[in-house]
Amino acid sequence: MCRLFIEADTTLWEYETREIRVDGAEAALRIESFYWGILDRIAHRDGMNTEELLHKLYSEAIEADHTVGTFSSFLRVCCGRYLDLLGRGEIPDDDTPIRDLDADAILKREKRPTLRLVD
Repeated sequence: MCRLFIEADTTLWEYETREIRVDGAEAALRIESFYWGILDRIAHRDGMNTEELLHKLYSEAIEADHTVGTFSSFLRVCCGRYLDLLGRGEIPDDDTPIRDLDADAILKREKRPTLRLVD
C-alpha cells in the first residue's frame, strides 16, 4: 500500500509559491504542487484562471465569516473536498462548471444520516 504514496512523483509534495493579488494586496501562497494542480483544474472548469478562483474563494470565505485558520489550509481542504465529491459522484468528472451544480441538493444529501453496519 505505502508504495503508492512513497514512490509517487516527489514533485507532488514540493512547495510552490505563487504571488496573487487579493483585494488590492499582494499575497504569496505557498502550498504543495499537488494542490496547485487541483486548484488549476477547478478554475479551468469554471472558465477562470487560478488567481481569479483564489480571489473568489477568498471573497466568499470572508463574506461567510470563515476566518479561522490560514487561507492555505482552507485551499487544501477545498481540494480534498473537491476530490471527495468527485469520488462520491456528487461532482461529474468532466468540464461541467462547479457554479452550475446544485450546491443545495449536494449539501442536503450530505446531511442525510447514513446506514452503518455493526458487527
